[in-house]
Amino acid sequence: MSTLAVTVGLTLTLPGAPLLAADKVVKIGNIIPLSGPSATVGEQGKNAREMAVAEINAAGGIASLGGAKLELVYADSESKPEKGVGEAERLINTEKVNVLTGCWNSSVTYPTTAVAERYGVPFLVPVSVADKITEQGFKNVFRIAAKDSWWTRDQFSFIKDMSAEFNTEIKKLAFVYENGDWGQGIAGNWVKLAKAAGYEVVLNEPYPSTTTDLSPVVQKIKRSRPDVLMMVSNAADAILLTNTLAEYRVRLKALISSGGGHADPSFIQAAGKSARYLFDIVEWETDVNKPGAREANEKYKKQYGQNLTGEAVDAYLAMYIIKDALERAASLDPEKIRQALADTQLSDGPGMIVGYDKVVFDEKGQNKEASLVMVQINDIGNGLERITVWPKSARRVGYTPVFPKP
Repeated sequence: MSTLAVTVGLTLTLPGAPLLAADKVVKIGNIIPLSGPSATVGEQGKNAREMAVAEINAAGGIASLGGAKLELVYADSESKPEKGVGEAERLINTEKVNVLTGCWNSSVTYPTTAVAERYGVPFLVPVSVADKITEQGFKNVFRIAAKDSWWTRDQFSFIKDMSAEFNTEIKKLAFVYENGDWGQGIAGNWVKLAKAAGYEVVLNEPYPSTTTDLSPVVQKIKRSRPDVLMMVSNAADAILLTNTLAEYRVRLKALISSGGGHADPSFIQAAGKSARYLFDIVEWETDVNKPGAREANEKYKKQYGQNLTGEAVDAYLAMYIIKDALERAASLDPEKIRQALADTQLSDGPGMIVGYDKVVFDEKGQNKEASLVMVQINDIGNGLERITVWPKSARRVGYTPVFPKP
């Protein structure tokens, strides 16, 4: 398999070697899906990495390393765990990379980080959400994005914050979700969080995502009279569920979904006005109220023909976290780079266009400041659109969320 590299510089430096005057390159190995079922998201991450590295190199590279430039070396995981493991070995032993990033697919990232740990090579995970990735006791693995269980955590934080902001009491919750691993896993966390927060769960209802009739489920929702309905759906069933809720005129204070089908571009078009006022939790949105976010998105769209995605934003940020760590390490010694990553306290700069305010890794290597953003679907004069509403610091300027639902 060929390796695509963006090469800027002169001489390569082996991990641990002192930086010489002629050494001008820091090699970053990137294991991402460039073919196979996840190739689209892999390409988005690749584009974001290249945009960030071009910016960093144009700004002078790594000053503490004599202006060393970053070089990206890619390996295609094909979304296969065994492929990711093999490519990690190659990037470390043959390409002599100084840092690894990847792999998007959690099933690939989990075993691949073990390779980096064995060789003592720092591994920065932009976004792979499985909790277990940072539960292995590794000291060389750091993850930027919120982990899987934090999606539900943030949904409940959102409910609490909105209830307080709008002085609206929430007592009863209903859970409706597709009956696969994804839906069952999220619902399990909902149950635990609801109990801890003192909410009454009036409905806990799985359904097959292949169903063509959700009327029985919607009738159960209506009879249970929840304040808030929480949902996990794929594309077709998200549309069906939303339209059926409108057909049966189910009265709720809020509908809260979990990305997936509700975040699919086809959802708003197919659900139309039935989707209005729905809240959806996601990694990132283009209107997030953060310095530089609009400009970065416009630049990315101009170069690559589409908006930044949450996954792409995490990949973009990853390059700036590496830059920050290298500046403080002032060395290509892998242990010094690892320690610099562990000591990260990044709160500003071009990479900080995420919805939260700081990157700080805990003792397990998880970015403890990571959070999701909540959007509301509404029409404020330009047709239905997704509007960032939470956290409040990231809320679109001038927008007041509609809560409770009219």
